[in-house]
Amino acid sequence: MSDKLRLGMIGGGQGAFIGAVHRIAAQVDGAYELVCGAFSSNPEKSKASGLELGLQPERVYTSYNELFEKELQLPENERVQVISIVTPNHVHFEPAKLALEKGFHVVLDKPMTFTLEEALELRKVAEASGKRFCLTHTYTGYPMVKEARQVVASGKLGKIRKVYVEYPQGWLSKFEEGGDNKQASWRTDPSKSGKAGAMGDIGTHAFNLAEYVSGLSVTKLCADLNIVVEGRQLDDDGAVLLKFDNGASGVLMATQIAAGEENNVKIRVYGEHGGVEWQQSDENTLLVKWLDKPAEIWRTGGGYVSSYAQHNTRTPAGHPEGYLEAFANLYRNFALCVKADLAGEEPKAEWLDYPGVEEGVRGMAFIENVIASGRSEQKWINFSL
Repeated sequence: MSDKLRLGMIGGGQGAFIGAVHRIAAQVDGAYELVCGAFSSNPEKSKASGLELGLQPERVYTSYNELFEKELQLPENERVQVISIVTPNHVHFEPAKLALEKGFHVVLDKPMTFTLEEALELRKVAEASGKRFCLTHTYTGYPMVKEARQVVASGKLGKIRKVYVEYPQGWLSKFEEGGDNKQASWRTDPSKSGKAGAMGDIGTHAFNLAEYVSGLSVTKLCADLNIVVEGRQLDDDGAVLLKFDNGASGVLMATQIAAGEENNVKIRVYGEHGGVEWQQSDENTLLVKWLDKPAEIWRTGGGYVSSYAQHNTRTPAGHPEGYLEAFANLYRNFALCVKADLAGEEPKAEWLDYPGVEEGVRGMAFIENVIASGRSEQKWINFSL
């Protein structure tokens, strides 16, 4: 276990959905050992969560401040090295900032912070710290999403002209936040989630996917946001027109009131000569479409895919890999880079392919600009940080 990175977790205690996902993802490749945590703002719940996870009682803390204080008192070869932060949005900035300042690497659940101002400040802290930072935009971890990015980057499709990305959900089709649904309660509460609802929760994923696969940056947008369910405080539905830095246009849709939908995020990118299409419901498949010849079906595990897709595939062709494996790819690539740093070596390009600070800042800027556009009578606004 000496070659494993020592992992600590903030948030993700009993009853938390995303904390368990992060722990599974970190364990898939055996690159981490969970050694400590502050799992809840409730001290008793934090202690109970840590004991349930089999941690030493003295390394289960009642707050992230206590975690940092006590871990720094341990010998360097025993203390935690990587901090995973899986709290609600309003408790992202401070623990991430402190972790970086105190010399720990950070894996942070998205969106990066509560506000754009916090994101810009966290970027400065991360750059000054010299430590690595990963933001868990899960969908970029899929092998065939990485393959789509490589196809676009190769120039085979020609100049990119059009990007369509959508993220439909139906779980908030009713007023769920009025009961015991913890996820609905905080995600629809502006004091915990921030100024955006669906656009902050899943729209940021769609936005990140659009920029990642296309290799382009959004420069202008025009948003239409809706609160469909009566009594809700934040948007639960919306669409955004996009303009990219090469002149291409795009359409982004994010909704949580599409009754019957689950999480079938989907992206299509079209160039002069063809396009690519990927969706999570068939995650092992990339459709490559051509202007002047039949469409092609590319599959995970095929010998014809790029080194980026191959590196992020664990099983032979025909064996499905899904959300947890995509999540695990972020943790593994991050671990490989941290270990390379510790060994004084240069990380491989495939290892460096994980979302970081810049994606986090742009995600928060997306939220700010979408909300501003949605409230404005002006048709288009410039995408600004």
